[in-house]
Amino acid sequence: MIQKVTPTKSADLSNRARMLVSCPDQPGIVAAVSQFLFEHGANIVQSDQYTMDPEGGLFFIRIEFDLDNLDERRAQLKADFAEVAAKFRMEWSMTRASRKKRLAIFVSKEEHALLELLWHWQSGDLDAEIAMVISNHNDMRGLVEPLGIPYHHIPVTAETKAEAEKRQLELVSGQVDAVILARYMQIISPKFIEHFPNRIINIHHSFLPAFVGGKPYAQAYNRGVKIIGATAHYVTEELDGGPIIEQDVQRVSHRDNVDDLKRIGRNIERTVLARAVSWHVEDRVIVHQNKTVVFS
Repeated sequence: MIQKVTPTKSADLSNRARMLVSCPDQPGIVAAVSQFLFEHGANIVQSDQYTMDPEGGLFFIRIEFDLDNLDERRAQLKADFAEVAAKFRMEWSMTRASRKKRLAIFVSKEEHALLELLWHWQSGDLDAEIAMVISNHNDMRGLVEPLGIPYHHIPVTAETKAEAEKRQLELVSGQVDAVILARYMQIISPKFIEHFPNRIINIHHSFLPAFVGGKPYAQAYNRGVKIIGATAHYVTEELDGGPIIEQDVQRVSHRDNVDDLKRIGRNIERTVLARAVSWHVEDRVIVHQNKTVVFS
């Protein structure tokens, strides 16, 4: 019997903040950011950086720092940092590590991706709040509601799709920070995507070679593929074409039948999605055009 479980509490992050910065590469960026934080009494506890091209490319940096009385000082800190950001033409964000992002998980009939997220959430490995689960089927209600998570069943047909999406938006707008498509087998409309730019994460199989349409595992079996995998990405108007966050593959052989491929594929999908969601909620992903920089 599934029982409600309180997620494991993470370490005290009440005075920790995270910064994500991207800007044209030039000398002095790291020094300027570090000096700014030092002058404001902050202690840098983690710093990762990447440059696309030292000659005229872009520079990316992720910094975690501790600052006493962060809540009271954060607004002024952001206002002061705006001067540094303007000098280097930065796109940047500063968030509190203690403020857990709220997630809505969309799911259909396959349970593996949802279960993986729930397990990570219960263990404290997914540092987020699962605000709700929304599904076009009722199959997962018994898995979700015993955990104290609201479950919303919104059937979707060709005739009711627009109305169903309207109801979905009413539930999530202003209530969640990101939407996770845990094998949700419906196409998300451009109107919905507009409300969550680079904040909708999808998971799907990715075979080599790729197979589209129905029964992809049967197609893969018939072609005798030797590698199968999964891709987690942000959702854009281009179907399955958004910025990729994480991927993984596993070798298979002629000994694996269609059911074996499905089982292996599910295992890859669940782990890839969990990693992508974890990196997103920990502010480890910067989107640039149709690519990502992931400080994993």
